[in-house]
Amino acid sequence: MLYTALAKRAELVVYPKFSGPEFWDRVRSFGITGSTIVGPDLLPQAPARADDDDNPLRLVLTGRHSPEWRQRFGVERTFTFYNMSEISRPLQLQPAPAKMLSVGLPRPGVAVRIVDGHDIEVPVGEVGELIVRTDRPWEMNLGYVGNPAATSEAWRNGWFHTGDAFRVDPESGEYLFVDRMKDCVRRRGENISSYEVEAEIQQHLAVRECAVVAVPGEFRGDEEVKAVVVLEPGHELDPADLVKFLQPSLPAFMVPRCFEFVDELPRTETAKVRKVGLRANGVNNRMWDGVADRANRVEHV
Repeated sequence: MLYTALAKRAELVVYPKFSGPEFWDRVRSFGITGSTIVGPDLLPQAPARADDDDNPLRLVLTGRHSPEWRQRFGVERTFTFYNMSEISRPLQLQPAPAKMLSVGLPRPGVAVRIVDGHDIEVPVGEVGELIVRTDRPWEMNLGYVGNPAATSEAWRNGWFHTGDAFRVDPESGEYLFVDRMKDCVRRRGENISSYEVEAEIQQHLAVRECAVVAVPGEFRGDEEVKAVVVLEPGHELDPADLVKFLQPSLPAFMVPRCFEFVDELPRTETAKVRKVGLRANGVNNRMWDGVADRANRVEHV
């Protein structure tokens, strides 16, 4: 953004820390017309207002695409991309992608593959890890300084392993971000995207934000889906009612078994949800377990 502003002789507004609640006030105050947003879900999920689109923002670069969000706030152009500090944006910016989770197509000079745990390419449409490399040498990172073990792990078999789960859309050929590999939930042999489940939960009017994580299942190697939910002020929500709300829009294996309601989600310095702590404290006496709840109801009947 800095180099773009210098090249275009534009003004750049920089704050020391991201603030979701203050974002739109800053946009209006400085007349900001373009911005990079890691994900629209980082902004407040407040009820829609009549003047939501009364702002100067017209161009957004984002890692995920939400047509509803763009329409609500009157953003004319949305470009998606995928990037890490190590890999120099291998998936190209693309206007108005066909799918919400699409981050575009490989840019010229970059080769990408989606592979299983043995680096064997998976069929189109199936979930695997995105690995990348450039056509010419020295155009990506050379490794991690002072950490040869991490370098060897990331660059195994001559490809950089991103640690991110992707799949290719069979219709458009676009690359769809699924989740961080470590954030995927493996349940009943299915890879579940925490992002997709979170997106459906946040459609409920009583939900302000949520985070989906894996908790240990009853069988070795299996996991269960848990949702940690923050409610809108003044709202109450029965977990069983939230399950019923999700059933029409999610396959049965993706509907969370466990729910926990909290006042706020832990975040990193860059405002991303800190899921490591949520997983570490995944099973506790504050969560609601749908299986236990059903068993309890049958016992009392």
